Amino acid sequence: MNESNLERVLIVGVELPNDTIDIETSMDELQELVKAAGGIVVSRVIQKKEGIHPAHFIGKGKAMEIKNYCEELDISTIVFNDELTGAQLRNLESMINKKIVDRTNLILDIFASRATTNEGKLQVKLAQLKYRLPRLIGFSDYLSRTGGGIGTRGPGEQKLETDRRHILREIDNIEKHLKEVEQVRSVKRKKREDSNLPIVALVGYTNAGKSTLLNKLIELNDETTDKKQVYVEDMLFATLDTSLRRSKLPNGQIFLITDTVGFVSKLPTRLIEAFKGTLEEVKYADLLLHVVDASNNDLDIQIETTMGILKDLNVLDKPIITVFNKMDKADISDIVFDNKLVDNKIFISAKNDINIDKLMELIEKTLPQQFRRVKLKIPFDKQSLINYFMNNYEVSQIEYLEDGTTLDLVINQIDYNKYNDYII
Repeated sequence: MNESNLERVLIVGVELPNDTIDIETSMDELQELVKAAGGIVVSRVIQKKEGIHPAHFIGKGKAMEIKNYCEELDISTIVFNDELTGAQLRNLESMINKKIVDRTNLILDIFASRATTNEGKLQVKLAQLKYRLPRLIGFSDYLSRTGGGIGTRGPGEQKLETDRRHILREIDNIEKHLKEVEQVRSVKRKKREDSNLPIVALVGYTNAGKSTLLNKLIELNDETTDKKQVYVEDMLFATLDTSLRRSKLPNGQIFLITDTVGFVSKLPTRLIEAFKGTLEEVKYADLLLHVVDASNNDLDIQIETTMGILKDLNVLDKPIITVFNKMDKADISDIVFDNKLVDNKIFISAKNDINIDKLMELIEKTLPQQFRRVKLKIPFDKQSLINYFMNNYEVSQIEYLEDGTTLDLVINQIDYNKYNDYII
């Protein structure tokens, strides 16, 4: 898109004494979020403060300074790096007379434009409604303007301020629909569990290369029925909806691999809550691949952010492989991280196919399920079992005999114990 057609944005951040994230790093990320939302950052303003102003978030003088910037630089939207209250939104908009968007609303806006599945759209809409409900007065001005743009996608164009009770009813209806979707997912999950296929989940910061790695792992599965690639772009939240695909370990064992929504620092709590159903798929994985952008100067912050969210999901007891991706852009000697947060690790480039084979070996080694090579003899009255083994394992040799069918393959310990009577 031509830059002249993009929404012109000024980003604003406040640096507080106890901030754990470098303000410039956080503002760089905010700029990328604006880009992902379809805007262009024309300028940025950072104010050092001892505390947040309850009425304006920033000082009155700084607000007037921002108003002047907007007039000089033809800026239509101001995006704040933190979440604002309804009163702060209203006061800032009244003082500056421009559209005010905070970090939370910006992320929700991106999600609204990226969700493709019915569940994803419902989850985003629910999060937006819950976010906007206590801020209706603050939104009353710019939601009524024509033109839309950043911060107005999704339910924002429905004049939310007119009927609070209607919004509450809509929230209730969406939550009921999501419960129905969760029941459907539970049925699908039960089928996956019955197949005894190992499940590997990709987690990590947005734009760390999870989708590129997923596509690389899909290529390792020879079955043409499962070759559908996922969307990849160098942009925050390029993909939102989770994907589930099949891949194959070096020993021939088929496994399922799922992608998850990427994380960012200051990821809104309500967004985690809204996507809990999707994120809970991580709880049913046998192994987590924590994908990290090794070329990022602030990878330690990204690691801490991801591990914090995994802790909130109560999944830190699962086996985790930290995958330092994009090694085609990084020097291993420059990579600095907290060893307490990283145990089992590997350095790869999914894009350039560096160490993918070693990653697969590490996945095979780390999966809690054990695998054993066996030869099975299936009698004719149990021929339905052949379909099960053919669908879930790589059969290296099959032979049809007078009294049954023999299969050479590698199976997991669960099936080894279950079908022990057929092992010869």
